[in-house]
Amino acid sequence: MISKSGKILVVDDNAGIRRTLEILLPLNFAEVKTIPSPASLVSSLEQFRPDVVLLDMNFNTSINTGNEGLYWAGEIKKMVPEVEVVLFTAYADIALAVEGMKRGAFDFIVKPWDNEKLIEVLTAARNKARKAMKRDSSARGPRMTDNGNNCHPERSDESMFWGSSLAMKAVRKTLDKIAPTDATVLITGENGTGKDVLAKEIHAHSLRSGKPMVAVDAGAITETLFESELFGHVKGAFTDAHTDHVGKFEQADGGTLFLDEIGNIPLHLQAKLLRVIQNRSVVRVGGSQAIPVDIRLICATNMDLEQLVREGRFREDLYYRINTVHINLPPLRERKEDIAPLAQMFLERFTEKYHRPLTGVAPDATAMLMEGRWSGNIRELQNCIEKAVILSDGSELTAKDIQLEQAAKPVGTTIKAVNEAEEERLVREAMDRTDGNISAAAKMLGVSRPTLYAKLKKYGL
Repeated sequence: MISKSGKILVVDDNAGIRRTLEILLPLNFAEVKTIPSPASLVSSLEQFRPDVVLLDMNFNTSINTGNEGLYWAGEIKKMVPEVEVVLFTAYADIALAVEGMKRGAFDFIVKPWDNEKLIEVLTAARNKARKAMKRDSSARGPRMTDNGNNCHPERSDESMFWGSSLAMKAVRKTLDKIAPTDATVLITGENGTGKDVLAKEIHAHSLRSGKPMVAVDAGAITETLFESELFGHVKGAFTDAHTDHVGKFEQADGGTLFLDEIGNIPLHLQAKLLRVIQNRSVVRVGGSQAIPVDIRLICATNMDLEQLVREGRFREDLYYRINTVHINLPPLRERKEDIAPLAQMFLERFTEKYHRPLTGVAPDATAMLMEGRWSGNIRELQNCIEKAVILSDGSELTAKDIQLEQAAKPVGTTIKAVNEAEEERLVREAMDRTDGNISAAAKMLGVSRPTLYAKLKKYGL
């Protein structure tokens, strides 16, 4: 007699599918509950306490996120991170299911499904959920968690992959020299080269490593909130300023402040930033007291700051103030000897994350990777391997698993002369290629950041 364990919650608006699964799943699992929509999902999680949720990707009602399955998968993982989510999708929505796995889903099943495959995936998800619950000494079934900042799981930072190229050896040599100092560092390089990872390496090897490193996407802060976010504000400084707010400079006191995308800061705000960097003190918005701050400053940009200085778009005095040591990260196309080992590293990472039994990258796949243009650099290679691992059915990655992006072409101002369908596609493409970086995507599209915000809102992105 088969020993059955595990509780499966099915969320699908198709009555025929629910009836079929109500017959099939109890043959392999102890308890099965089906509901027709996410309307009762929260109460079902609390009362039924499942190990696994088999979640349809689309329902009759519309969620503003653009896809109901992605939205509810995220909500489930926020409320009960111990519960595993398996996405139930049509073939046409495989790309969305892959995105769902990136956001925390365990796996996906394509309709019409194979019974054996379905049971296999649900069993693996159940086993993982049960192990997670055993590790939680306070768990009596899934635990509903606070969504506040203190309840988010800690994320371990990735280490820098140095590789064997001469360019990266020179970067490593520079890091070893400057990390123990308090020298201000400017990191430049194309999108996806790992500027943020290098900044973390510098901090980790510094004398300030025991103190916080505070990272700020300077180009993503709206002009109205720039001073408040960086320098802080006092209670009553403006509408909704109900309490004092400690800015990023104060948060980084004793440690490192990393200002990413510094080339996107408007000119009139650069003067205020320069003053704080020079004085090493901040005055909160609405306050009068100068508060000393002890920070090590690291900045990064994908822009040519010298060219911006010549054009009058970046202050020359600020440029020299942040450029004590300049490190340029080479693009992946200039370090091709690192492509294969990077691909193997990502393969190992994602086979573990997505429970795929892949042993390596086949020669034909490696050859294809070596021919790629990689305009998105390491980030693009990582995304390529992640998608290939998710979709692969074999024991190793082959050329047919690798889906290289088309040769990169500037999106540029074409957005200004297209219909709405094409415009939405271009906006999506720009956001994908810049990994969601608003400033970089706006530059790629040839529009201002406020204009891009409006487009994102318009298309529900």
